[in-house]
Amino acid sequence: MTRRFVDISVALEADIQSDPEMMLPQIEYLDHSMTAGQVASFFPGLEKEQLPDGEGWAIERLQIATHNGTHLDAPYHHHSTMNRRFTEGGEPAYTIDEVPLEWCMNPGVKLDFRHMEDGYVATPADIEAELKRIGHTLRPLDIVVVNTSAGAHYGQPDYLVKGCGIGRDATLWMLEQGVRVTGTDAWSWDAPFPLTAKRWMVERDPSIIWEGHRASMEIGYCHMEKLANLDTLPDHGFEVSCFPWKIKGASAGFVRAVAIIEEE
Repeated sequence: MTRRFVDISVALEADIQSDPEMMLPQIEYLDHSMTAGQVASFFPGLEKEQLPDGEGWAIERLQIATHNGTHLDAPYHHHSTMNRRFTEGGEPAYTIDEVPLEWCMNPGVKLDFRHMEDGYVATPADIEAELKRIGHTLRPLDIVVVNTSAGAHYGQPDYLVKGCGIGRDATLWMLEQGVRVTGTDAWSWDAPFPLTAKRWMVERDPSIIWEGHRASMEIGYCHMEKLANLDTLPDHGFEVSCFPWKIKGASAGFVRAVAIIEEE
């Protein structure tokens, strides 16, 4: 048996449509020629010309949010409390440094929802029907990733309005089966905000806002956003590794999400 690794993360990249304008990352690249003086400053009397080819080091300065790029949302991002299903009034929600490591490397299951229209909110019946189609029964700690139409639009001007969302009831249904990590190739686990805003203008029902995220108030869970290459994965029979950066007290952590496939 051999293992094939599939990178299901996007690169952290500036100057593309990956987030709302107010949240876009900024990256300053300092190449070897720009930093030779920095290296020389550590060694009195050293001239930068004495360094190999006059080069210093390459470094980058970042101005980013923990939700830029492929990342894992902690329950704390969704609400200050979680697990109201089990504890009256709930418990303090996990921050990203408190997320159990046991959640972050487990068998993966892919749901193909690319046919669903942008802004559609998936239901428990949708989840059950797709699981039946692929012949899989969810097990505790399975990592469920959702392939939406958004994945093919990452970095394009319409990315933020592409893809379906996963509703509160559908999310809770999976959590009740023991799932604790999910993921999507869209900007959000929920339906795109601009499309939900149109519903809000008609329905004026605040429960439709961020409803999939808020399911964590009942049963705490994490989800990944801005995944990639989900269309290349099998429906199941692979493992997902998604350990997040350990950022003290944070609502999310960057993750190099990888699918691992055992092959003959």
